[in-house]
Amino acid sequence: MTRLFCISTLFAAIALGGCANLQSNELKFVAVPGAPKAVGPYSQGVVSNGMLFTAGYTPRDPVTGKLIEGDMVAATNRVIDYLEAVLLGAGCSLTDVVKVTVYMTDLADFAKMNEAMAAKFGSHKPARTTIQVEKIPGGATITMDFIARVPPQ
Repeated sequence: MTRLFCISTLFAAIALGGCANLQSNELKFVAVPGAPKAVGPYSQGVVSNGMLFTAGYTPRDPVTGKLIEGDMVAATNRVIDYLEAVLLGAGCSLTDVVKVTVYMTDLADFAKMNEAMAAKFGSHKPARTTIQVEKIPGGATITMDFIARVPPQ
């Protein structure tokens, strides 16, 4: 019985050790040209322990710095495009997104944001929180950030 216990314990230790190698405590900072550069002391995205955490993005043109023109559908699409660029830079796609946080200045635009998200995500339905806030930097009406799993490379 003791021998069986020792062998079982050894196999469990080897298996757990192998799993531990799949996770890394090292941080990987993601910087991609397809999304606006960070304008402060933050990163476009950070990978830690197999998860990607993105910065929040607004529908601002990365060259001019001005908000794009259009309705909430256009604004949401632009924000998701930026976030998708960060996802791709970390080896992810929209189907890897597990959590979306949306901040809006007017929940009257919720249906349009929802419409744009449904079109972009298709059948993939990550968890989401939507919060109305008084102001978003730069006068934007929406900002979003993602948490995504990073698939094994």
